[in-house]
Amino acid sequence: MDEAANSGISEPLDLVKLSLGERVFIKLRGDRTITGILHAYDAHMNVVLSQVEETIHLVDVTEDGNPLPPRVERRNVEMLFVRGDGVILVRN
Repeated sequence: MDEAANSGISEPLDLVKLSLGERVFIKLRGDRTITGILHAYDAHMNVVLSQVEETIHLVDVTEDGNPLPPRVERRNVEMLFVRGDGVILVRN
């Protein structure tokens, strides 16, 4: 912990600050994940990302209620604002 104090890290958001300008992985509610370059964030974990790839994990159900094999959908977005109440995890 002494190293963290010496490097200016005193609270959890200081770790996010180190990732500004870097590609980050963010897990969101609803089985969604995004990766992109972090441009801005705030205390509510609202974030602004560029060069974003969003991945959605879907499990469809038949009329009988039986699950179908899982599938993954991906999309690319040039710039994205993510509201902080949906953020579960941020990782560099």
